[in-house]
Amino acid sequence: GYYTDRWKKMLIPKSSPTKAYFDTSDQDPFCMYNYLLDITTWNKSIKRGFIKVKITDYAGNTVESEMNSEASTFQQYKRVKMLTGFYRELDKISKISLTFSTKTLIGPKHKLRILQMRMKSLNNPER
Repeated sequence: GYYTDRWKKMLIPKSSPTKAYFDTSDQDPFCMYNYLLDITTWNKSIKRGFIKVKITDYAGNTVESEMNSEASTFQQYKRVKMLTGFYRELDKISKISLTFSTKTLIGPKHKLRILQMRMKSLNNPER
């Protein structure tokens, strides 16, 4: 990352325009670790809801993602890509778990059947 008082010198070359965004958190060290979550579902009916991701390392440390404020739409055999962020980075991930929620208190609970899932670190693309 870059200290906010020095980002222009580091990111903006003099000859070309550059877009920059800062993803910060309210917890020390004030940064987010972002992952791209790519899900293909198997449900026959369309489901709308939210995905919360929990990752665990081999030592048993666990971090949970921040839930996106917009619901995603899941259709059979359609890929859905979403950005998910964590307050901490774990080195060697041993387990990934997902929780699907519609955020409704009344009505039936729905399951989201995952056909394929891929998670890629945006901070460390080689992971």
